[in-house]
Amino acid sequence: MPVFIHPTAVVDEGARIGDGTKIWHFCHLSSGSQLGAKCNLGQNVYVASGVVLGRNCKVQNNVSLYTGVTCADDVFIGPSAVFTNVKNPRAAVNRRGEYAATKLERGVTIGANAVIVCGVTLAAYAMVGAGSVVTKDVAAYSLVVGNPARHVGWVSKAGVRLDFDAEGRAFCADAGVGYFLDERGCWEEG
Repeated sequence: MPVFIHPTAVVDEGARIGDGTKIWHFCHLSSGSQLGAKCNLGQNVYVASGVVLGRNCKVQNNVSLYTGVTCADDVFIGPSAVFTNVKNPRAAVNRRGEYAATKLERGVTIGANAVIVCGVTLAAYAMVGAGSVVTKDVAAYSLVVGNPARHVGWVSKAGVRLDFDAEGRAFCADAGVGYFLDERGCWEEG
């Protein structure tokens, strides 16, 4: 499957792009960045050296992914979401050796205009509401909103809010999967 790169995009030598990936208007991929197959980068996306995107990642318009960001397969990043890579930046202090890693596990969704402060892990299928500010790790299947982002519920693989019964069980028809809830968090059955 061919790669599509819009004529206005800049792809530096040494950037790796998987089959079927689409790179739209005014994007910039730095040398040493890596995109999996079937990714889609919307208009004006910057991908720094060392950034890794898995298969089928969708990055919407106006997102900059800085060194230290790693995304597993099927990650969705909404328009104008913001990532950082240094906890205490100063223009006059070089902190390039202090970049903090940010990890987005499989199926994570980040809403429009959310801010992800570096050094956190968003576990599988976590969902961050639009405009939220994530300052700490987010559990698998957790729905977080606000500033700072706080847990307000659980979502399925399909992004549907889960309603658990008295025994801690829920079923998502859209995902075709059952879930259970215990003191450790939300888990997919089976």
